[in-house]
Amino acid sequence: MNAPYIPGGWQSRFTRQISRFLARDEIQFDLDHAIVSISFDDFPKSAVSEGAPALEARGWSGTYYASAGYLGQTTHHGTMFDAEDLQRLELGGHEIACHTYEHLDCAKASSAEVISSLEHNERALKELGVKQTLSSFAYPYGETAPAIKTALASRFQTLRGVRPGIMRGRADRNLLPAVGIDGGDAGIQRAIEAAESLAHHPGWLVLYAHDIQAEPTEWGCTPHDFERVLAAIDRSGAQVLTVRDAYAALSGEPT
Repeated sequence: MNAPYIPGGWQSRFTRQISRFLARDEIQFDLDHAIVSISFDDFPKSAVSEGAPALEARGWSGTYYASAGYLGQTTHHGTMFDAEDLQRLELGGHEIACHTYEHLDCAKASSAEVISSLEHNERALKELGVKQTLSSFAYPYGETAPAIKTALASRFQTLRGVRPGIMRGRADRNLLPAVGIDGGDAGIQRAIEAAESLAHHPGWLVLYAHDIQAEPTEWGCTPHDFERVLAAIDRSGAQVLTVRDAYAALSGEPT
């Protein structure tokens, strides 16, 4: 659980591809202004100590997808979150969202295994003091299968992946695309360009990050690069909302 993992193999790639086209539940919307949601996966303490203040300084809130099995551990992302981090985020107006408990790969597990894991995660987060309802879910590693999309659709308002894209006109709430704030200079530039494109072509952009530290992992970024992305969002004029609130605004469904 502590080591980085990249899903591979032709079966995984095939499942990931067909999941884009099957078990869809589309919402349609017409935006006259852009919306950006900034999210954090797993999540390391640096996403709280560096990420939350940077958002709050602009009056923004983020979405934190928590895997409770990581509580207090040290992983390749650094020291992971604890109960005080969860409390600090809730008091700061951020959304706490759901991963699987042990960061289970949803493309390889059965529906029963995934549901058992996420229910374990929900119970653990409640025991740690989380008060809000977990209405957003992200697939660990961005992986899923059509059967998992179907099984989770009634449990959460949105299910998020990691396939890059900006939602314009419609979105599959069972597999939202997202752009990473990672990948070194090239990856950061892609995130900046995605944000800047919203100024002349509105849409809903979901961004995701992991660690934010001076020497980040491949899946993280430096505090300076995180600020560069936030500055690009600022310049775009986009409204920044949590994933939960953005979905409510676009779908008309209550949070």
